[in-house]
Formats: sequence, C-alpha cells, structure tokens
Amino acid sequence: MNSWKPFTDRYRPLQSNLTDTPPLIIDTEANPQDILEAALQRIRASSDLLQTLHCHCFKQGDVEDIPHITHALYLLTQDGCDLLKVAQQRMMGWKAPA
Repeated sequence: MNSWKPFTDRYRPLQSNLTDTPPLIIDTEANPQDILEAALQRIRASSDLLQTLHCHCFKQGDVEDIPHITHALYLLTQDGCDLLKVAQQRMMGWKAPA
C-alpha cells in the first residue's frame, strides 16, 4: 500500500501511467471539489461495470474479454483512488506523519 506523502510538485502523475514521462497527471492545486467529482465519476463507472458483470451470464462470453474488462476496471479504480488521495489532502488539510 502506498504511503501518504505531502505534495512536493503541483502535478502528480497517475499510478496507472505506464510510461517514463507520464502524460496523465492530477493538478493538485485544482478545485478540490472538481478533483473529488473526477474521482467519484471513475469509481462510479467502475462500480457500475462490476454490477453489470455480476448480473450477466457469461455463457456466450469470450475468454479474451476477461483481460479487457479487468484492465478497464483497474484503470478506473486506480485513477479514482489517486484522485481521492489528492482530494482528501486538499479538503481535509491532511498531513502525512513525519
């Protein structure tokens, strides 16, 4: 599990980036409500997808669908969690222990 660290830079890369120069970042100085809404949007999408999968029968499914679905769920959930960390620190004034 990642530890909480104070922001040292304005732009924080998403953990789901797979490149050396991360193209997707969080502006830690953005409106905390906007950061929270972006997080909730991704986590809701992930939850909705999981609910759909829970309710469907996969008799007609293709084995190749499984990695596609899990990858989409990973991206949505990880990005949502990264955004929530930033929103929590901004909105609650949370400080990492020394």
